[in-house]
Amino acid sequence: MTSTVVADVRPWGGPASDVTLTDGRISGIHPAGTKPLDPGAGRVEGRGRILLPSFADVHVHLDSTRIGLPFRPHTGVPGVWGMMLNDRDNWRHAERSIEHRVATTLESAIARGTTQVRTYAQVDVDAGMERLDAVLAAREANLDRCEVEIIAFPQAGLLREAGSIDVLEAAMARGADVVGGIDPCALDRDPVRHLDAVFAIAERHGAPIDIHLHEPDQLAKFSTELIIERTRALDMRGRVTISHGYGLARLPEKELRALLEEFRDLGISMATVAPQAPLPTRLLDEYDIALGLGQDGQRDYWSPYGNTDMLDRTWQLAFTNGFRRDEDIEHCVAIATVGGRAVMGRAAMPAHGAERPGLAVGDPADLVVVAGDTVTAAVMDRLNDRTVLFRGSVVADALELTEGSRA
Repeated sequence: MTSTVVADVRPWGGPASDVTLTDGRISGIHPAGTKPLDPGAGRVEGRGRILLPSFADVHVHLDSTRIGLPFRPHTGVPGVWGMMLNDRDNWRHAERSIEHRVATTLESAIARGTTQVRTYAQVDVDAGMERLDAVLAAREANLDRCEVEIIAFPQAGLLREAGSIDVLEAAMARGADVVGGIDPCALDRDPVRHLDAVFAIAERHGAPIDIHLHEPDQLAKFSTELIIERTRALDMRGRVTISHGYGLARLPEKELRALLEEFRDLGISMATVAPQAPLPTRLLDEYDIALGLGQDGQRDYWSPYGNTDMLDRTWQLAFTNGFRRDEDIEHCVAIATVGGRAVMGRAAMPAHGAERPGLAVGDPADLVVVAGDTVTAAVMDRLNDRTVLFRGSVVADALELTEGSRA
C-alpha cells in the first residue's frame, strides 16, 4: 500500500488534523500530532491551512481558449450563432496551436486546484475532429494529474448545416464521453428533431447527455419539458445534465418547482457558470438537484472572462447570489467541489444542509490545501498558497505543477 500523510491541516476549516491517504483514498483522520505517523509514508506539510475536496470544473470549453496568449479586443457579436461564427473565423489563427492552448489551459486549471473536468470539444462541419483531437491529447497527457470527461459539442447546432449529425456521431466513436446539444428551439428551431438526434446518439453509445440551454423563460421551459419526456422514455435517469438554464431561473416559482420535481425524479442535474442571473442554488438544494460549477470559456473569442481558477469562480457564484453568511459561502464551495463530482456521477450530492462533504474516510484523495483563516476567507482572498493532490499524490504546489507530475 502507498500512504501519504497530509499533516496539520484543517478539513473544511475545522480542527487541525493529520489526514492519511492510502491507495488514492482517505484512510484516516486524527487530531494533529496525536498519533505516531508511519515513518515510511510520504508527508505533505499542511502548515495549518484548510483542506478541501479538489475542484470539479464541469462546464469548461478547453478547446475555446486563449489562456497564456496576449490579450486581444473582444470581437464577438450578440447571439449564439453570431458568436459561433466569430469563433469560427478566429480560432485557427491564434499565436499558438490549438493543441498548445488546450494543454496550457488544462494544466493551469490543475495547478490551481481542479482535478475533475467535464469539458466541451466543438465538433461541426468546419472543425471536424480537430478540436476534439486536441482535447483528447491533453487528457492523455494529464492522466496522472486530472480526470477529464469530454462532451462532443455541436456548437453550431445539428440542423443548420448538412452533415452535423454525422459529425457528432463520429465524435462519439472517436473517444468523446458525453453527447452534447444546444438550444433546440432557439438555434435549430426544430426541438423535436434536435433532441431526437441527441438522445438517439446517446442511446447507441450508452453515453450521458449535456445540453446547453440559453433560451428565455417559456422557451427554456418548453425545451426542458421535451428533455424530460425523452429522459423518462429512454430511462436515462441520472444521465442528463442541463447547462446554464438561465431562462429557468426566470420562471414563476410554481412553474420552476414543477420542473424541479421532475428533475429530482429523473436525476437530471444542472451546471452553472455563475452568471449575472444565477440559478437559485438554494432551491435546487431543496430538491436535491445535483449542481456543478464551471469556468465556461477562457478569455476566448466569446468572452474576455475566465482564468482557469475555480476558487475565483466560486467567489463569483457567491457574489452573484448575494451570499454573505459563512454557511452560504461553504454551500458554494460544496457546489464547486462535490457538486461537480455528482454531475459527473462520481459522488452523491450532499444532503440539504450538509455543507462539509468529501473529506470522510473512504472518500477519494483528490484534494486541495488552501490558505485562509476560514473557508469564507479562503474564497474571499484566493491566495496562491495551495497544494493540489490527485489520487493521493501531490500534482501542484503554489500554482505550479510539481516536477514529478509533469508530462
